[in-house]
Amino acid sequence: MTTLERQSTIGASDAPLRSVKGSKRPVWMEKPNPLVQFVKFVALSISVLLVVVPFWSVIATSLADQKTINDSGGGMILWPSGASFAAYSAILSGGVVTRAVIISVAITVVGTLLSLATTAGLAYWLSRPGSFGSKPTVLIVLGAVLFSPGLIPSYLLVKQFNLLDSWWSLILPVLVNAFNVIVMRAFFQELPQELFESAAIDGASSLTVLVRIVLPLSKAVLAVIGLFYAVAYWNAFFNALLYIQSTDKWPMALVLRTFVVNQTTIGGDQVGGMAEVLPPQLPLQMAILVVALVPILILYPFLQRHFAKGVMIGAVKG
Repeated sequence: MTTLERQSTIGASDAPLRSVKGSKRPVWMEKPNPLVQFVKFVALSISVLLVVVPFWSVIATSLADQKTINDSGGGMILWPSGASFAAYSAILSGGVVTRAVIISVAITVVGTLLSLATTAGLAYWLSRPGSFGSKPTVLIVLGAVLFSPGLIPSYLLVKQFNLLDSWWSLILPVLVNAFNVIVMRAFFQELPQELFESAAIDGASSLTVLVRIVLPLSKAVLAVIGLFYAVAYWNAFFNALLYIQSTDKWPMALVLRTFVVNQTTIGGDQVGGMAEVLPPQLPLQMAILVVALVPILILYPFLQRHFAKGVMIGAVKG
C-alpha cells in the first residue's frame, strides 16, 4: 500500500471519530424530540417556581411595611410597595433573636469542627488494615446505623452527665454520626496504598500520615461530611427542645419554632427594647425565617464543587 493510500485510509477511519469529537451530543444519545424537550422545560419551570416563589414571598413579606401588610389583608405578599429593613433591624438589634443567632453560629462551628476531627480519626483508624480492634468496632458502628438508642435512654444519659440546660448537650450526644464514619472510611480505603507505604518507610507516625497526607487528599469528603454536620447542628431543634430549658440559651431553631411555627407574639423586650417602633408581626416572623435560612445558603456555594464528587463516594468501584 502506498503512502497516499495509507493516509486516505487513516483519514477515512478517523472521520467518525472527528465527527464524534466535534459533536456536542454523544453518539449514543438520540436526537432530541421537540415535544419532549418542551414538556421537560415546562416541568422544570414549574418545579423552579414551586421552590422560588414561596422563598421570594418570605423575603418580600419580611421587607414589607405596615401599609403594605394592611393593603394585603395581613397575609403574605409577593411584591412590597416599598422595601423596609425595619424587621431585620429590630430582630438583630439585640434580644432573643440576636442571642440565638450567636449561639447557633458558635454551636455549629464548634460542633462541626469537633465532629469532623473525631469522625476523620475514627474512620482513618477503621480504614487501616490490621488496626487493633477495628473489626468489632466496625460492627458496632454498623449497628449504630441500624439501631438508635431511643429517646428515654438518651435523655437519661445526658442527665447523668449533668449536661441538661447546657450547650454541650447539643454537641456531645451527636458528635459522631455512624453513617458519616462509614462514608469517610470508604473514601480513605480508596486512597493509594503506596502513599502509606512510603510514609511508613520514612518513619511517619499515624497522626502525621492522617494530618499531612490523608486529610489534604480528602477535601471532597470533608466538605460533604462537614456540610452534613453543619446543617444538622444549625437545625438542631428536637435536642434543644429536650435539653435546653433557659430561654437565654435557645438556639435559632427554638426561636424559629416559638415565633414562626407557634406564632408567639414578639414583644419589644425580645427585640432589643424597641416596642415603640416595632414593625408588624408578620414581617418580623418572616425576617426570623430568612435569618435562619441564610447561613446554610451562604455556606453551600463554597462547598458545591466538592459536593458532586463527595456524594458519589462508594457508589462506583474500580
